[in-house]
Amino acid sequence: MSDLHWYVVHTYSGYENKVKANIEKTIENRKLQDQIFEVRVPLQDVVEMKNGVRKNVQKKMFPGYVLVNMVMNDDTWYVIRNTRGVTGFVGPGSEPIPLTEAEMRNLGIVSNEEKQIEVDFEVGDLIEVISGAWEGRVSTVREINMNKQTVTIEVEMFGRETSVEIEFLDVKKA
Repeated sequence: MSDLHWYVVHTYSGYENKVKANIEKTIENRKLQDQIFEVRVPLQDVVEMKNGVRKNVQKKMFPGYVLVNMVMNDDTWYVIRNTRGVTGFVGPGSEPIPLTEAEMRNLGIVSNEEKQIEVDFEVGDLIEVISGAWEGRVSTVREINMNKQTVTIEVEMFGRETSVEIEFLDVKKA
């Protein structure tokens, strides 16, 4: 699958998560899972001081940008380009330029050949989140995505169950 590359998409500032959700909805509606594999808003952990209290928060690494792992063709270009909140791809003129392996590594994204993680749990098993925003949470595995190396669990937010996707490295079998 050598046509698969990561591209940088420019968005209106503050629209990164909306753009990610809109693209993911379009992928589902148009059955483009075999052409657009993943949409990411890279985050980094930052320590903030508010009212004298240290707080760990996640901030966007690149406000105004979203990363998309996709096969570039007329259809996928059109879908991304016409997603609400997207202003264009990063590259000269209208020519999207994929990120290099080195650039990807610097962002902490490694190719699937490099990072296939074997997991000892399956759908229905209990797992514990060992790092990140949901650390300490124990939940049932709803879905496993080997391509993205993520697991989907349900967590309670605002009094209702919500699906959350967590990387394999951040969970262990409970």
